[in-house]
Amino acid sequence: MAATNAAGKGPAKKNQKITKKFIINASQPANDKIFDVSAFEKFLHDRIKVDGRTGNLGDTIVISQAGDGKIEVIAHQEFSGRYLKYLTKKYLKKQQLRDWLRVVSTSKGVYELRFFNVVNDEAEDDDE
Repeated sequence: MAATNAAGKGPAKKNQKITKKFIINASQPANDKIFDVSAFEKFLHDRIKVDGRTGNLGDTIVISQAGDGKIEVIAHQEFSGRYLKYLTKKYLKKQQLRDWLRVVSTSKGVYELRFFNVVNDEAEDDDE
């Protein structure tokens, strides 16, 4: 009889290698020179926790810059995209950019920093 997983459905997984790839696209604010991608990369290196401890990345999580304003995070263990979004928002707050930028998930594993849509109120003021 074949081994089954804890739920009793399907074959048991024996230490399968998990590889998750996340991309944070900050090219738009980086081109406007209000966002420092290398400082953000260092922030992620310092703040990402592995097994409940910061500064414990080792070979399990690799953070690198991928082209113009993009940061690539490759995790070889269970890793949450929401955690990456949380850390990005934390960095924006620290840099006082949270009023202008937001983090949007464009597709699975891809996050983008976008400017808030500021509506021009000048047209409404002319009517008064």
